[in-house]
Parts: sequence; C-alpha cells; structure tokens
Amino acid sequence: MNFSNIIGNEDIKVLLDNLIKTNSLVHSYMFMGVDGIGKMLFANDFAKMILCHGQSKACNSCSSCIKFNSNNHPDFIQIDSEDGKSIKINKIRFLQEKISEKPIISDRKVYLINNCDLMTVEAQNCLLKTLEEPPEYAVIILVLSNENKLLSTIKSRCTKIVFQKLTNTDLIQYATVNNLEFNSSLLSACDGSISKLLNLQGNIETYSLLDNIISSLSNDNIIDIWNKSDILYRSKDNIITLLEYFNTVFLEKLKNTKDAKYISAIKIIEDTKNKLSNNANYDMCIDNLLLQIWEEFNEGYSRS
Repeated sequence: MNFSNIIGNEDIKVLLDNLIKTNSLVHSYMFMGVDGIGKMLFANDFAKMILCHGQSKACNSCSSCIKFNSNNHPDFIQIDSEDGKSIKINKIRFLQEKISEKPIISDRKVYLINNCDLMTVEAQNCLLKTLEEPPEYAVIILVLSNENKLLSTIKSRCTKIVFQKLTNTDLIQYATVNNLEFNSSLLSACDGSISKLLNLQGNIETYSLLDNIISSLSNDNIIDIWNKSDILYRSKDNIITLLEYFNTVFLEKLKNTKDAKYISAIKIIEDTKNKLSNNANYDMCIDNLLLQIWEEFNEGYSRS
C-alpha cells in the first residue's frame, strides 16, 4: 500500500488507495484535521498517485513521479500563503488561469491549496467559481485545520476526508523512527500532533521547568513559586503555548483524581489567556495567575 512513510490514520490510507485503484476520483477534496498529523504528507502522496503513469501508483520510477519528486511536475501546483496569515485572491486567480490549461504529461492536473482556511473571503468566492464547474481532468485538494473559516458553499462542493489525531503509540513510533529523545511523560501534551511533539522535544528544558512549578504548588509558599517561575515571566512571546501546557497537565490530573481544584486551575488559566489577549499588564497577569492557582492548591490559605 502507498503512504507507507506516513504514521497513523490507517483507514484513510485504505480509502485513498481504493479511490485510485477503482478510478473513483471526484474533483475536489477537503483534508481536515488538527495541525501536525500528516495531512500535507497524505495530500502530496495522493497527488503523486493521481498523476503517476505506473500500474503501482506512486511508483517513483515513471516520468511523472520523477518530475513530482523533483518539484518540477507541470500538472501539479501547490498554493501556500506567502505571509502565513492569508491566501489572497491573486493566488486563486492564478489557479483559475492554470486550471484551464489541459494536462501536459499526465491524464489529470492536481491543485493543492495548503492551509486553505487562510483564504480571504474574496479568494474563497473566486475559488467557488472553479469548484462549481471544474474541468474534467482537474482534482483540487484543500488542506485545512479549521473548516469554520470556509464558506459553506465551498464545503458543500468538496468530499471531506477527516484525519484523526495520532495515538500515543503513533507518536512514540515517530520518535523512535526519527531517533528523537523524547520524554514519554509529555505525550498527553502532544494532543496527537507530531508538530507539538517536535516543539516539546525541542524545548524539554522549558517543560521540565513548568513541571517543577506544577509539582511545587502544594508544597512551596507563594514567594517561592513566584521566584521559580522566571520562565513564565520571560516567555511573553510564547506564553499561550506554555499556559496550554499547564491546562493539559491539569486536565490529565483531573481525569485521574476527579479533584475540583484542577477545574478551578483550568478556569484561571483561561481567564489569564483572555486578559493577555486584551493587552492587560503582562507581569501582573502572571503574578495573579500563580497566586490564584496556588490558593486553589492550598485550602488552608485564608483568603482576604
């Protein structure tokens, strides 16, 4: 089976493989799921299979596969955001211009729009015209994380392929195959995403400091907690990611203990995230965050 180099979502491997084998392709697909689970890897392999000349699709030896692997296939175009924030209408107009041209070396043409949920409304309306009447030879693959950002008219014209988060076993396999030193205690924080695994793996020291803060909440006084929380005070640009890690740990502890203090701690974290997004004083937010969570973990503390 193809997709052998991709970890997880085995059912989707079977589905896409069967679409090729039975020649059951439709004109447009939505590859949906959280970031870091391999959607783009699947989309690229699927595109190569569609364009392949060989009997064994994605044979890697025919002229089509050779050109695809060298990023030089005339019947494949990938569209990305230039600034990481939006895909503007000029990109989709370029797609429309190229899609009207017939295939050059393959029987089909494939257009892949990465992070298509970044398309502006104008770009989406432009794409809609193509989705309504695509050329017979065209296949459009939309890769996205948040379908709520897409027009319902676009979603209704695409076949949805929903990717599941990777299991802890999948993540461990990925770490092993890629020779990554990884602390298995951080698996729950990965939330089934390889990109989060890589982020955690690259910042083990930071997350160890966060674990130390969490483990000290019930034992140290608040002054000591503030003093050992320097990592939070100097991580302004990355604070939301760190606070989400706190919530992941608290949620895991809540599942194991059913202790209501973890519910309160999660609420405090979310309230702090909202304050920070509204440009509240940063250091004061961290001070209050730690104080309020510390109070929840120390029931004997007398609140004023």
